[in-house]
Amino acid sequence: MNDISSLSTLSAHLQDLILLIQRHAPSEGTHASDLPELCFRRASQVSEPRHSVNTPSLYVIVQGSKTASLAGDTYICSPGSYLVSPVHLPVVGMITEATPELPYLSLQLSIRPEVILNIIHSSGPQREAKTERGILLGQSDTPLLEGLVRLVRLLDTPEDIEFLAPMMIREILYRVMKDDQGAIISQFSIAGSYSYNISKAIHRINLDYSKPLVIEELAKEANMSPSSLHKHFKKITAISPLQYQKAIRLQNARRLLLSEGLEAADAGFRVGYESPSQFSREYARMFGRPPMNDVKHLRNTLRVHVDE
Repeated sequence: MNDISSLSTLSAHLQDLILLIQRHAPSEGTHASDLPELCFRRASQVSEPRHSVNTPSLYVIVQGSKTASLAGDTYICSPGSYLVSPVHLPVVGMITEATPELPYLSLQLSIRPEVILNIIHSSGPQREAKTERGILLGQSDTPLLEGLVRLVRLLDTPEDIEFLAPMMIREILYRVMKDDQGAIISQFSIAGSYSYNISKAIHRINLDYSKPLVIEELAKEANMSPSSLHKHFKKITAISPLQYQKAIRLQNARRLLLSEGLEAADAGFRVGYESPSQFSREYARMFGRPPMNDVKHLRNTLRVHVDE
């Protein structure tokens, strides 16, 4: 297939996905589907930077554009590009191109480690990869987009989902892992690798983020020395374990302030802060405003979007 024909095919598949996602995400926001692993996002205007903790997923941008930032690294995502993250990471996302006529559209497909491990076992020996960032940017090709179109169309026949969806998801993730970065993704599911051990440490921090973090205990659970844990943790997340815990604490505090209407000091205490002043100081440093001012701003922003 020549380059012009290949580009035309890619464009056709993207157009198919645009029409399908518009149908399954008819309004603003994130939309779940009958397939638990799959959801869609639609936005009709550019956004402020949005802090979140990415779950292990494949994110495919279909229309519009966005940036995703992890510490000092920024990933620019345009139509047809994808982000894949095998671990939970605190990122800052911002939609940079979206209008009511041409809304930002994307899909998210959750990644389960056992599916990756099954692909590894079925596709033969994997080449070893160095410890790298836990978020990767790639460009979709025709087989990947074809697989995504078939998966989304499967929502039109719910009776077929249980039987066909696992095979389709496996195919899609197989296509992603055939990319040059596939070896990096596989390392997060191979027991004993540095990436696998760091993913265990990340999981532990997310479970116990409100408790004091003892690096020696975390390193022992991950079967690593404290110095090795720190080195490889920072390679994958771009931040130290303590900085990671702080990000998780603050994002959960923000969620509590919004959803439960807590006072700042109470939210800080719930996520592990003993000093209200330290909590407010670190919260403002991360989100740009003191806790209660930030919550007021977020609620006003949400109200504007609803009114529109």
